[in-house]
Amino acid sequence: MNRTIYQLIGAIAFSILPHVTLHAQNAEALRDSLKQATEALAYRPDSVDLRLKKAAWNMLLEQWDYAKSEYDIILKYYPDNVAGLYYRGYANQKLGRYNFARLDYENLLKVVPGHFSGLLGLALLNQQDKHYTDAMNQINTLVTLYPDSAVAYAARAGIEQERGMMDLAEYDYTEALNHHPNQQDYLLNRADVRIKLGQFEKAKEDVERLVQLGVPRPGLLEWYRRQTKK
Repeated sequence: MNRTIYQLIGAIAFSILPHVTLHAQNAEALRDSLKQATEALAYRPDSVDLRLKKAAWNMLLEQWDYAKSEYDIILKYYPDNVAGLYYRGYANQKLGRYNFARLDYENLLKVVPGHFSGLLGLALLNQQDKHYTDAMNQINTLVTLYPDSAVAYAARAGIEQERGMMDLAEYDYTEALNHHPNQQDYLLNRADVRIKLGQFEKAKEDVERLVQLGVPRPGLLEWYRRQTKK
């Protein structure tokens, strides 16, 4: 049930895709929207707005190559386009083209120093690519620049959790929850960390809070079982 920090940030990235109305609820509706954007682009191939819109639908359909191709065209003519740099970086990351993704994020940060999504994307890319020191430096910078961001604390907690720094991860998930108390993924991940730390009563509090928030108790049986293995 719990999602990795990469999945969480992917959800965030999709939630802020520019130039699209996120009303489509299924693949068929997404494809219809993509078709409309493609047809409109055929009549106005020089429209950056339409090309960004088409690329956004490609991203939502996880058509990474197609999205990257659209951003390639945009950035050829507008190399400092912030949306193009960020989302091409994200697409390159999904394609496993880590060096190209890193370059896109770094170029974005040259255009907009301290850009939240750019710093976050670069930190998680470096963590994924095992550039651990760079990842930690960048995620620490993000938290320093955005001390009121639940996402920043949760992202750092996710990196710490991956690297076995459970005490630090527990602290940062708690900070994230101080800013966003009802975020279910943060609660579930903190429960996981607390179980690994042997903090079973605190983990139980997180799981019970999830039940109060509407998560079906049967879906949390794994966490209840883990709490009994003292």
